[in-house]
Amino acid sequence: MIIGTMKIKFCAPWVHSLKEKRMVVKSICAKAGNKFNVSIAEVEDQDIHQSIVIGLACVTDETSHCNSILDNVLYYIEENTEAEILKIDREII
Repeated sequence: MIIGTMKIKFCAPWVHSLKEKRMVVKSICAKAGNKFNVSIAEVEDQDIHQSIVIGLACVTDETSHCNSILDNVLYYIEENTEAEILKIDREII
């Protein structure tokens, strides 16, 4: 069993309230989670308006498949949000 995890930190300078931030986070999480069948949620900085940190995980039987899933999710998120990605932490267990 191979477990892949990724934590992505974004900056969304146009967000000025937690309500706006929630809409952005929910949209990203719902779309990516449904499309790629991964577990995804906001994991840090939940009270900071312009900082978004999303964590995701996938389970598979091959390292190459795990890397492919994480790459595809990252590419999808980059293409579907205006937020700037500041940091990406990846781990394959």
